[in-house]
Amino acid sequence: MSTLTLMRGMSDKDATFGTLFLDGYYLCSTVEDQYQPGPVKVMHETRIPEGKYQIILRTHGGFHQRYKAKFPDFHRGMLELKDVPRFTDILIHCGNDDDDTSGCVIVGEPPVPFFGRHWVSRSVDTYKEIYPALAQRAAMSDLIMHIKDCDHGK
Repeated sequence: MSTLTLMRGMSDKDATFGTLFLDGYYLCSTVEDQYQPGPVKVMHETRIPEGKYQIILRTHGGFHQRYKAKFPDFHRGMLELKDVPRFTDILIHCGNDDDDTSGCVIVGEPPVPFFGRHWVSRSVDTYKEIYPALAQRAAMSDLIMHIKDCDHGK
């Protein structure tokens, strides 16, 4: 079984930034929604809970159709985290900041300041670099994501 490890390292009032590893090797940086205390889930404003999640290829829905058109040479399905408590449709996809996610994991290069906010850059390039290896493993039911809160939940 291959393991994606997401180490959450920095949070602010709007977003959470992390580092993604595959079997211990660095892949990229990430951005998600912010931490919410307790069992609270605020729509479009809450990161998913720390834990371990199976990743599958999802071949339906709007994201799948858009990515199939955007990346016709390699897209096989969206990378979806399964059985996330209180959440549905959690994907790994492109974007720049917390406004581009509703609990999903956005991939890119390390966060940079931009007009008073932090965001990841080169998201599309990063996605194109990491997707083939992740999709291959997910298609074989051989990929889990372990999310660790190293920002002490804040």
